[in-house]
Amino acid sequence: MEILDGLRYTESHEWVKLDGEYAYIGITDFAQHELGDIVHVEMPEEGTNINAGEPLGSLEAVKTVEDIYSPITGEVIKINADLFDTPELINNSPYVDGWLIKVRFSDKTEIEKLLTSDEYSKHIG
Repeated sequence: MEILDGLRYTESHEWVKLDGEYAYIGITDFAQHELGDIVHVEMPEEGTNINAGEPLGSLEAVKTVEDIYSPITGEVIKINADLFDTPELINNSPYVDGWLIKVRFSDKTEIEKLLTSDEYSKHIG
């Protein structure tokens, strides 16, 4: 499983990439592998406020539906609309083309509470 340095991770298999005052959120390579072929994505609308630890949407795979939990608090400023027509981008490129949302985060200290790549690697074994 690919785990990228420089990202932060949650125990529920979401990742966060900082970009100035913004952050991109997606699911990890481990998560997409465990889910299997993703066929449908539900995400919040742009302008929605999300809270750390709360569901922000869901992913439907062939055999299951899983909630996605927000690793940080903030306002959704952009969604990856390409995923509505091609949700398999998450399977093929979870860290680049398969990102889910871009957030203007409100509390940078939340980022520091997330797992580093080494910590996440140990978490998934």
